[in-house]
Amino acid sequence: MVTVFQNGTDQIALAMAEIGAISQRRIALLVDPALSFGLPPFLTPEPGLNSGYMIAEVTSAALMSENKLRAMPASVDSTPTSANQEDHVSMACHGARRLLDMADNLERIVAIEALVAAQGVEFRAPNRTSPRLIAALDALRTRVPRLEADRIVADDIERAEVEDTRTSRCPNCGAQIEFDPAVHATECPYCATPVVTDTGASRQIKPRAVLPFVVDESAARHAMINWLGNLWFAPNGLTEYARKGRKMSGVYTPCWTFDADTRSQYRGQRGTVYETTRTVRRNGKSESVTHQEVRWRNVSGRVARFFDDVLVIASTALPSKFQRGIGHWDLTSLEPYQPQYLAGFRAEAYTIDLESAFVEARDIMDRQILRDIRFDIGGDRQRVDHVDTKISDVTFKHILVPVWLAAYKYRGRSFRFVVNGQTGQVSGERPWSAWKLAFAILAAAIVAAIMGYMYAMNQ
Repeated sequence: MVTVFQNGTDQIALAMAEIGAISQRRIALLVDPALSFGLPPFLTPEPGLNSGYMIAEVTSAALMSENKLRAMPASVDSTPTSANQEDHVSMACHGARRLLDMADNLERIVAIEALVAAQGVEFRAPNRTSPRLIAALDALRTRVPRLEADRIVADDIERAEVEDTRTSRCPNCGAQIEFDPAVHATECPYCATPVVTDTGASRQIKPRAVLPFVVDESAARHAMINWLGNLWFAPNGLTEYARKGRKMSGVYTPCWTFDADTRSQYRGQRGTVYETTRTVRRNGKSESVTHQEVRWRNVSGRVARFFDDVLVIASTALPSKFQRGIGHWDLTSLEPYQPQYLAGFRAEAYTIDLESAFVEARDIMDRQILRDIRFDIGGDRQRVDHVDTKISDVTFKHILVPVWLAAYKYRGRSFRFVVNGQTGQVSGERPWSAWKLAFAILAAAIVAAIMGYMYAMNQ
């Protein structure tokens, strides 16, 4: 049986290598002016000035060659082991594991072909292709603009790697909930509002990595109940309701991470604090008074920092107070995205697009750069007058991070609680018990009255 499985993985590897080779040859034909029937060299409007898709075609050839090397049948590599007790093994594990890397390579080859083919179709205007291909081209252009001049094509390739997802927007909190093909209605995990799927599909950039759940549902529920129990003036009924209520929902929340290399030049001032003493007369007496003064000196300099995995949560359904409350995720535990990680959990589609997320990431970077500059200036006080930052080698990833959610409707109100699926840290909406508050106010009033009475009697 194991040998049959290995033969199957070998056949899949051969098929992947062949599909990649066919796709790469189509790319090569499109960028070669001798074979593209009138298209400009490398599909650039100014071939003498720009290199167009030349490097992208080289990349596709390298990926194709790597897949060909990986396609060698793993079943032929067998040797006796265990003192000749194991005289033939199928190498099934190696044969299956290589398919993940081959699939990633093939995905990038096809993404490059999509970019090159779209550029070629647009050069054929006013001639038009089929309606289905026009729809595909329009969908691609929502992510990747036409190549007019040279730019970093690696970013375009990443954006071209999209997937179709069935999503629906929660009418209450705005979360984009992903649906399995067989599911048409569910409950929003963020606010417990019924949600019915839309009829269409949306195209989203495919996740590159996932942070698996570490905390299971029972541990997350226990952490939430303990958090509720430690809150003063929380209604006992809600805690009991949460203890006996339905299970928490495990949701993979979308995030963007950004890497970037930055170099900043600055101008500012370094302040040195010193003290001055002077004599003043108060009430007819001479007194020495000490004042702090600051001596400022103009400075300039440079700082550099490489940012790794600057994280921006791509969900508007998770309020910022919840994001701060559940702490951070250890991104060193990220795993390459595989659909089986999502089995048994829900996934939310991102509602903050890549461009908007990068604006937020730049704000995070700028704040860190400002701290670096203040440290570099030194002294007792710092002023920063001007900063000029050059940013390069920007890359991004769409990742999924684990969150446990509970949404309860208690006495007409909705309460949401969030548990970090990796660390178990809890955040939520603060419930208040009107009876407990009234009793506390009454008790405080009684204590104040007794203290006032005792004070009056002592007078």
